[in-house]
Amino acid sequence: MTDLTLLKLGGSLITDKLRERAPRAEVLARLADEIRAALEQRPDLRLVLGHGSGSFGHVPARRYGTRGGVRTPEQWRGFVAVWQQARALNQIVVEALLDAGLPAIALPPSAAVLAEDGRVKEWPLAPLTAALDHRLVPVINGDVIFDTLRGGTILSTEDLFLHVARCLHPRRILLAGLEDGVYEDFPARTRRVERITPRNFDTVLPFLGQSAGVDVTGGMAGKVRSLVELAREDARIETWIFSGEQPGAVQAALLGEARGTRISA
Repeated sequence: MTDLTLLKLGGSLITDKLRERAPRAEVLARLADEIRAALEQRPDLRLVLGHGSGSFGHVPARRYGTRGGVRTPEQWRGFVAVWQQARALNQIVVEALLDAGLPAIALPPSAAVLAEDGRVKEWPLAPLTAALDHRLVPVINGDVIFDTLRGGTILSTEDLFLHVARCLHPRRILLAGLEDGVYEDFPARTRRVERITPRNFDTVLPFLGQSAGVDVTGGMAGKVRSLVELAREDARIETWIFSGEQPGAVQAALLGEARGTRISA
């Protein structure tokens, strides 16, 4: 699809990951306004919006080991507990988007995706593309997923974006979090890595630390590794890791003015 963008609002941005079930309502409202303003300026832009789970999904996921597999009755109860928290945050996000006047519609991955050993195996995208065709904003989120080998697992928003990108070939993937890129000297943050490619990934890898707070889906290193693989497969796609904490940054990124660390071929 021409002019398709995938935007993730990171869990660290829309929740306080150091406190369980703690949404950042004012930040969410501001981000929703920025997205609406960008779409008003660029009515041709098609947008798939994703969000992380932050302080909602990761705590019970770690408690029950959901990412690694779901087999026992206790683990299946944990599977439901993770789903419930992910669903609760998704409702908060969608309501913030609707309050801002966006035609947002949730498409829960847990109801549509089948995984195999922690990767998407089947996911019919016809409902998502129909939403885009009718100028709606489909919203997906990191979620629990039934898995043919593990029983159940968790797929992050980036895991889901990779499948969407391979099928629909967006121009850009925008990952808005707290940090305005990848740094060689985190947490000092004086030397930002401006670009990551398949050629320099091994050099950059030591700089990719884990997320603050609890993150069961691989942290920054796992996310960047997958996105570098995507850049190797499709040189037309570029990904930006940037901060959504600064007012106006998400709107600017949607309008083609992203600043941060770029991942490309």
